[in-house]
Amino acid sequence: MPETLLEVRNLTKYFSLKGGLFRNKGEVVHAVDGVDLYLSKGETFGLVGESGCGKSTLARAILRLIEPTSGEVRFLGHNILQLSSEEMRKIRREMQIVFQDPFASLNPHHKVSQIVGQSLEVHDIATGAKRDQMVSELLEKVGMSADDMNRYPHAFSGGQRQRIGIARALALRPKLIIGDEPVSALDVSIRAQVLNLMENLKNEFDLSYIFISHDLGVIEYISDRVGVMYLGKIVEVAESADLYYQPLHPYTKALLAAAPIPDPEKKKERILLEGDVPSPVHPPSGCRFHTRCYCQINVCDRVEPALKKVGENHFVSCHLI
Repeated sequence: MPETLLEVRNLTKYFSLKGGLFRNKGEVVHAVDGVDLYLSKGETFGLVGESGCGKSTLARAILRLIEPTSGEVRFLGHNILQLSSEEMRKIRREMQIVFQDPFASLNPHHKVSQIVGQSLEVHDIATGAKRDQMVSELLEKVGMSADDMNRYPHAFSGGQRQRIGIARALALRPKLIIGDEPVSALDVSIRAQVLNLMENLKNEFDLSYIFISHDLGVIEYISDRVGVMYLGKIVEVAESADLYYQPLHPYTKALLAAAPIPDPEKKKERILLEGDVPSPVHPPSGCRFHTRCYCQINVCDRVEPALKKVGENHFVSCHLI
């Protein structure tokens, strides 16, 4: 049985809203609402869902880049939500993030040597010539040149900037890297290169990934297990092959049915979801998907279904299963 690196229990993150013309004071956005998941050492866990479902908020809450409202995040045996700022500073060496936008995530006023090497100085690992040597090696690991150290971010393409972001995440030799849609802003021709790079680095540096994307093809390619998120909740979790070939939750089926097929000769049944995604300020009672579900039953609007085990490493939150 693989060692569990990360375990998230009943994690929630609510954002309070200020009162306004069309809004009551004291209302909250249920961005992440009672999420449970685990990550084994050496595993890639893919997280997929529509824009606005809470994927990025969940990632930031796990890393404590934003403070969760409640719940538990156990990493390397510690509940990091109970750690002091100094204790959290030490454990941040083991958990890093690659952001979505390579143009916004790099400081335009810093050279690459500063961007990649800053964490080495902050954590008292290396300074001066030693730091530059380590930065040079990291850049070469991600397919860049040591000569790029003295250039600024504006001199690079989007794909090159994302490679710099990956090098920055690798600098402290972490055990966990969260990729928050790290290839969604890149050209299609570059995406495969970055995905293959991350896969190679995973093996070389003994990494574990949480990989967030709304691209089902990307998630299928890189993930060992996949979690499907809808309106702040995980509705299905399964090994990648099981989820893509035997989806059980109606929302998962609808997502997969909407994915384009590269072969024009093949046809598949489309599942059209009616209505819009409900507001996370006033989420529906019962199952959150019932307002758009094409096979709901009477109990769906009253009772929230639990995420229950239905097969080997397969969990689903649906009254029909």
